[in-house]
Amino acid sequence: MMEHRWTALVTLLSLLVYFWMSLQVGRARGKCGIQPPAMTGDQLMERAIRVQSNTLEWLPIFLPSLWLFALYWNEMVAAGLGVVWIIGRFLYSAGYMADPAKRSTGFLIQFLACGVLLLGALGKIVYSLATGGI
Repeated sequence: MMEHRWTALVTLLSLLVYFWMSLQVGRARGKCGIQPPAMTGDQLMERAIRVQSNTLEWLPIFLPSLWLFALYWNEMVAAGLGVVWIIGRFLYSAGYMADPAKRSTGFLIQFLACGVLLLGALGKIVYSLATGGI
């Protein structure tokens, strides 16, 4: 499995990003004094919850796409695109926490990185099936 160490590293980094975003929700709760199970009541906490939730919504698209792209195309390109996805998530988080209207740049970056991974993997698999390569 050593041939996929970069993809594995990016996978772990993306999960650490999610873990960090989850901790930010708890931090915001403490700062705002809002106890679970309440999910509303302060803009800071609501933004932190939305950043964490949106990241969770993207992980099931990102992670399989990352691995399939690495397996069917190129490990280093997949890992590079994975790092771009992570950067996009950080920019999304920073923008959203400052002002929800400022989330677009980070969202677009992670969307494009994930789209290349997903469509690239799909294209390669379909091509391989059509040409008898798999």
